[in-house]
Parts: sequence; structure tokens; C-alpha cells
Amino acid sequence: MDPRLAPEVFPHDVVERLERVVDFDPVARTDLDGESISDIDILLTGWSCPRIDADVLDRAHRLRAVIHAAGTVKGHVGPEVFARGVTVSAASEANARPVAEFTVAAMVLAAKQAFLRARVYTSAESAWSAQPHEDSGLVGLTVGIVGASRVGRMVVERLAPFDVRVLVSDPYLDRRAAAELGAELVEPDALFRRADIVSIHAPRLAETHHLVDARRLALLRDGGMVINTARGSLIDTDALTRECATGRISAVLDVTDPEPLPPSHPLLTMPQVFVTPHIAGSRGRELRRMGEFAVAEVERLVRGEPLRGLVRGDDLARIA
Repeated sequence: MDPRLAPEVFPHDVVERLERVVDFDPVARTDLDGESISDIDILLTGWSCPRIDADVLDRAHRLRAVIHAAGTVKGHVGPEVFARGVTVSAASEANARPVAEFTVAAMVLAAKQAFLRARVYTSAESAWSAQPHEDSGLVGLTVGIVGASRVGRMVVERLAPFDVRVLVSDPYLDRRAAAELGAELVEPDALFRRADIVSIHAPRLAETHHLVDARRLALLRDGGMVINTARGSLIDTDALTRECATGRISAVLDVTDPEPLPPSHPLLTMPQVFVTPHIAGSRGRELRRMGEFAVAEVERLVRGEPLRGLVRGDDLARIA
């Protein structure tokens, strides 16, 4: 992994815990040369890990597990890893938590019109006082969740105290499972028609490119809101820009396409659009959660217990 981040993902106390169960090489690398991997049974990976290809696997003849202390493994683990019988685990659950927290916080603030009011803080009396028949607040709204991913499910769970109705759209979810989450399963178009807030949590796949296009954005009611903390390519940026330019809908975007947006892009100056630079995922003090998750997976592996973050070969086609 990136050696600059290794001490934050694996701080001293987390390393000590790891060293109680395995012989640990504490040197963080971004290469997989022959010397460094020939005697490794478990490989801890993170952001900036190179691809584990057939050549690497031939030289890492003892490798039995890849434990990823981050989210997706698609950048460095392919079918050949699973074909060799190597166990793969990812700390996606740990990385999903701050994204879900960020998303719900964005919903609360956006529904309160906080981002818009902040821009007129010193110039409008209405920024200070409550107005009759004010259309603000999360209470009573319908929230649509596109994608019952780990983040999507965590968002649904965290919305439980907020007195909102939750819709969910996901091709891999059935009505019973949605109901157990506390949501109603609907088709994507119905979700866009009925939701006051649409929050995007689908993976970036060929079939999800521009999942939110001009046609679906047009289905949103006047005053509707789009929140994207997944991947920028899931939304047609040009279509979103046109809709937001009319003032008809608003948006909170932690991811964009392209990323970053050019400094002159109109979305950056629209009063009802709030853009952040891909900060929803684990950062700073949150990074240690991924290291703790990875160490717990190593402990389970050594004890012969099922892994909590297990990734299967057939998962690759549909995970983020």
C-alpha cells in the first residue's frame, strides 16, 4: 500500500495486535518483487497496491490470503487470484461507515437548506428567521436509495430515527429483503418520481454508467434533490447541470465526472449545489478502522473462522 498512509491505517497498537498472531513484516511497499513475496502466506494490501497477476502468484507460491485494508479489490485482484485458491477479504464494511454517515449528514443539512442559506448568510433576512410554509427539514420526506450496497444499507439503517419513508431500487434485492431493511422496493423510474431526495449508492459498472440520465432527472419533482457519494460516472453531469441551472432541483456531490470538475464548471457556483472533493470515505482518524478490520480478518483466518469481509470470485462482476 501507499507507505505514507500505512502508519495511519496500521497505527502502533493495531500492529501490536497483529504481531500477536503472525510474523509481520512492517515495511509498506508499492511493489511486489520476488524477494518480498516468496515467503508470504498473507498479503495485507491497501490503496496503491499493484495488480496481483499470474507472474506475482507464481512467485508468491505460499500465498493463501489477500486481506485488503480498504474498500474495493477490483484494482489489484482479478479472477486469476481466485483460480489459485487464494482467499480474499476487503474492509469495505469499515470504509462504508463514514460514507453512510456523510450521506445522512448531507441529507439533514440539505433538507434544512443549510448549503443555500450559508451562501446568503449576510445578505438575506430569510437566512435567519423561519418563514411561513417553509419547505425545509427532513421529517416527512421520501428518500430514495439507488443501490442496496453496504453504504446504501447503512444509510437506510441510519435514517430510521428521522421519520422518513425510504424507497430502495436494486436488481439484486427482493421485496422481503427490502422490507427487512425498513424500505419499500421499487423500480428506478418509480423511485425518481416519488422521492424527495435520491441518494446514489450503486457500483460503477458498464451497465450503471449514466444510470441517472436526463430522462430520470426529469422525473424528479420540483424541489427534488440528488446526493451522490458513490461514483461520478453514475450521473450524466451535463444533464444534471442543465436541471440544476433552472433551479428546479438541487444536488450534493462528493463525486463528479470528471473528477475533479474544472474550476470554471457551473456546478461549482450554483447556489443550490454543494460539491465536496471526494471526502466521504475514510480519512484521517477514520483510517484506523480499516486496519482494525483487516487485523480482525487475519485473526479469524488464523483461527479457521469465517471471514467477515470475504470476497468471492463471482462478486467481481457486480461490486464497486
